Amino acid sequence: MSNQSFTHPIFIIGAGPIGLVAAAHLSQKGLPFSIMEAGAHIGTHIKKWSHVKMFSNWEYNIDPVAAAQLHENGWNRPAADVFPTGHDLLEYYLRPLATLPTIASNLYLQHQVVSISRQGIDKMTTADREQSPFEIIVQTPMGRRRFLAAAILDATGVWGQPNSMYSAGHPHDSLIERVMHTIPNFRQETDRYANQRLAIIGSGHSALTALMGAVALKKDYPETDIHWIIRKTDVVKAFGGEENDQLAERGQLGSMARTLVESGLVTVHTSFKVAETAPTNEGISLISADNRQLTVQEVIVLTGSRPDFSFLREIRMDVDSITESPRLLAPLIDPNLHSCGTVRPHGEAELRQPEKNFYIIGSKSYGRAPTFLLMTGYEQVRSIIAHLTGDVLNAKNIQLKLPETGVCKVSLPDISPSCC
Repeated sequence: MSNQSFTHPIFIIGAGPIGLVAAAHLSQKGLPFSIMEAGAHIGTHIKKWSHVKMFSNWEYNIDPVAAAQLHENGWNRPAADVFPTGHDLLEYYLRPLATLPTIASNLYLQHQVVSISRQGIDKMTTADREQSPFEIIVQTPMGRRRFLAAAILDATGVWGQPNSMYSAGHPHDSLIERVMHTIPNFRQETDRYANQRLAIIGSGHSALTALMGAVALKKDYPETDIHWIIRKTDVVKAFGGEENDQLAERGQLGSMARTLVESGLVTVHTSFKVAETAPTNEGISLISADNRQLTVQEVIVLTGSRPDFSFLREIRMDVDSITESPRLLAPLIDPNLHSCGTVRPHGEAELRQPEKNFYIIGSKSYGRAPTFLLMTGYEQVRSIIAHLTGDVLNAKNIQLKLPETGVCKVSLPDISPSCC
C-alpha cells in the first residue's frame, strides 16, 4: 500500500501511550489519521494508577520517533534512569505528545467507538471486502456519527476489563462494592483500608506493588492485617527473577516481597483458589476450592485483565482461544507454555489478522497474558506502519531487544508466516 492509496484516514482507537505513538509515526510518514478517545482526556486509564511507580525506567517508556518530534517542539527528555509514576508518564510525556500540532488536530475526545465493519457489508460478506473501507460508528457528544477509514489500529488496552477473583473466571457477585481492581492509593484511602483485614489476590507485579503499599500503611496503622492470596503452590515463584532481572526495579519488587513474607508482615495463602464468596457480619468470606475460608473487610483483586471485543463483532479476527491474543502471538506470551516474562520481539507478521489492515496493538494484543512493556507496543507500531506503507523489509526487521526477567530462557518455535 502506498501513501497515495490512503483516500481515507487510518483510525487509531485509544489515546494512551501506544495510540499516541502510533499517531507520531503516522504523522512522520505524512499519512492521514484520526485518534478516537472515549475519555474526556488522553490517558484516562493511567489516571487511575497515577500514584504507582512503574518498574521500567524512562529508557523503556519513550518511543524514539515520538521523542524526536517532541524535541523539535522544545521538550526536555526525562533522565533515562528515572522510574516514572503514572502521573509522570502523563504529564512529562503523553500530554506534551498529545499537544503536538500534528496530533492535536486529529485527536477526538469523548468519541466512543461502538462498532466497526466494512462499508455497507457485514462479517459474512467476502466479495469486495478488502477493497471496501472500514465503516466506524462512533458515539460523540453530538450523537452517533459514521466514519470511513483505510486501516484500524485498536489500541484500547485492557483496562476496565479485570479478570475475576474466582479461579474459574466466573463474574463477581453483589459484593463488588468491597472489591477493588486497581492498586489502591493507601495514603489517601486510610478511611477504607487502615486497621482493616485486607486480602490481596494475585501474584503479578501489580499484586506485589499493592503489598508494598499495604505494608507501608501497616507501619502507621499496626492493626492492618494483610493476607496475600495466590493460586501458585509455591510463593517463591511469585518473586520472579529478583537480582537476575534486567529491569532492576522489577527484580527489586520481588526481593522486597520475599522480605515481607519472611518477616511475617504478610500472611500468605498458597494454592488458594477462590471458588465462592459470602457476606458475613465482619465483611467478606473468601472460600477456596478445597474449602478453606478467610474473612476480610476489603479485597484487592489484581489478577490481570482481558480485552474487550464487543465493538469488533463484524471484524474477521483470528484470536487464540486461550490467551485471547492474535493467534500467531499467543505461543510467545502464553504462561502455560513458559514461565518467564521474556517475549521474543514481534511485529506486523505476528499481529496480522484475516481482516486486512486491521490490527490489535499494545497491551490488548497480549489478551489475558501479563508482562506487556510499552517498548513492545512501540515496535509493534513501527513494524505495522512500515507494512502499511509498503516497506516490507522494515516491517519484518524487528528492532527490539527486551530486558529479560531472569526467571527463565525458553526456546520458542518459529511461527512467522511463510510469506509476507
